[in-house]
Amino acid sequence: MKPYILVVEDEAPISTMIQYNLEKEDFEVEIVEDGEDALYSIEERKPDLILMDWMIPSITGVEICARIRKNDDTRNVPVIMVTARGEEDDRLVGLEAGADDYIVKPFSPKELVARIRAVLRRTRPVFDEKTLEHNGVVIDLNSHRVTYNGQILHLGPTEFRLLAFLMEKKGKVYSRDRLLDEVWGMDVYVENRTVDVHIRRLRKTLGETKSGLDDMIKTVRSAGYMIE
Repeated sequence: MKPYILVVEDEAPISTMIQYNLEKEDFEVEIVEDGEDALYSIEERKPDLILMDWMIPSITGVEICARIRKNDDTRNVPVIMVTARGEEDDRLVGLEAGADDYIVKPFSPKELVARIRAVLRRTRPVFDEKTLEHNGVVIDLNSHRVTYNGQILHLGPTEFRLLAFLMEKKGKVYSRDRLLDEVWGMDVYVENRTVDVHIRRLRKTLGETKSGLDDMIKTVRSAGYMIE
């Protein structure tokens, strides 16, 4: 799974540079330009990390960070503040508002990527892991290979992403709409019943691999799907 980074930056040359370099490093990136759009985007889809300028229109980055930390659904989302403010007092204000790290403009793309990876290692260790495992099913995130007791499972790219997401988030129920956003992406417009089709394909492959293995993916009536 690609880490999903929300970039809150109102200077187009900077946001373009950030997006280019992060996507080159295999991050999924969304750009928003002001505080109101940032809060809306966070509500629609929780990022794996927020890269946020201090001075943005409508609501400051510090205020957004404080709001994130007060919300039970988002309080653990890591935040890196990006700003031209380099004085010690300003850094303390950002950190006290809940920022996990602080990077001062101008910065190099290499430094930015290194800071993001360091924060993700501390807060989302799954992105530093090479495999996911559940009930004998092993996903190698580097090679995109899925095995069960050494036997290779032949999955399409969508089934792979769907299984990896549910295994990473095991114990949580996800609706069809949420799975579409997380696995297919928010910019892809498909019917939510598409999720059911790919779940059936995934269960079929699991069941053909071992009898009963298809039960690993649970249907929660009126709620969605999960792996326990």
